[in-house]
Amino acid sequence: MTSQNLESGAAKHRQLLAASFHSCVAHRCLMDILIINLPRHAERRAFQTKQLEQLGLAFDWVPATDVRGMDPKLFAQLQNTWERPMRDVEVACYLSHLSAWRIVAERKRPALILEDDAYLSTDVPAILKALEGQSFDLVTLEVRGRKKVVGKQSNPLTAAATLVPLYQDRTGAAGYVLSPSGAQKLLAKASDGKAAIADAFISSHYELDAYQVEPAAIIQIDMCEHYGIPAPIQTTSSIGAVARPPASEGANAFKVRRILSQLRMGGRALSVMHKAQRRLIPVNPNSFA
Repeated sequence: MTSQNLESGAAKHRQLLAASFHSCVAHRCLMDILIINLPRHAERRAFQTKQLEQLGLAFDWVPATDVRGMDPKLFAQLQNTWERPMRDVEVACYLSHLSAWRIVAERKRPALILEDDAYLSTDVPAILKALEGQSFDLVTLEVRGRKKVVGKQSNPLTAAATLVPLYQDRTGAAGYVLSPSGAQKLLAKASDGKAAIADAFISSHYELDAYQVEPAAIIQIDMCEHYGIPAPIQTTSSIGAVARPPASEGANAFKVRRILSQLRMGGRALSVMHKAQRRLIPVNPNSFA
């Protein structure tokens, strides 16, 4: 994707936001909350509205990129730039997060970015308040049952949560706080025209000053059973429902990218091994209403 294409995309993005943004009336803090959602996903939209209102948090809708209206040329440009061919829904998800990053950069203030199947603990309002004024690029509140490489030392954040340096994440982009500096770094990386599934794109950017909230305060609804938490609504993954496209052409290029990615992760682990450990991040089921 050229810089000209990115500027064109940003202009269209601003026009779409002007027509589609909706704010929930609630107590605003200094941090925005951006919920990525397809308006036709009415059940998820209703769930998020109720959930955020119960937590007393104001929010904005970010219109998700819809595969039904996605530019086929843009999809063709991005589909084969990661470690395997991406599904159309994966490219659409990446572009949706890209829209949210642009908003953070344009507004010049941090935001909690949520996917519309994110389930928030009752600790989230206090966590967001505690993060105001702190210096960071990225703070992830989510966990998806996989080990992360985090610092050996943590710092108190609230009465119920701590903040620990995050050196290697692997899965999940349903709930994270992004600062303007973090947004600029992600947008700079995106400007080279190479995409990835959203969580992999974020977690592979080692220049981010990243942290993990512990215990995790957000999970995706499909992880409720894993953590022994009753699911508030039933959801079906739009990504998992679509078969992966075959790597019929350029299979060696995908293989090389995967190997290079593994080498980078290995190098990252070695570079922080003196101050980090690989472990699971706990979840407190009692904090989910």
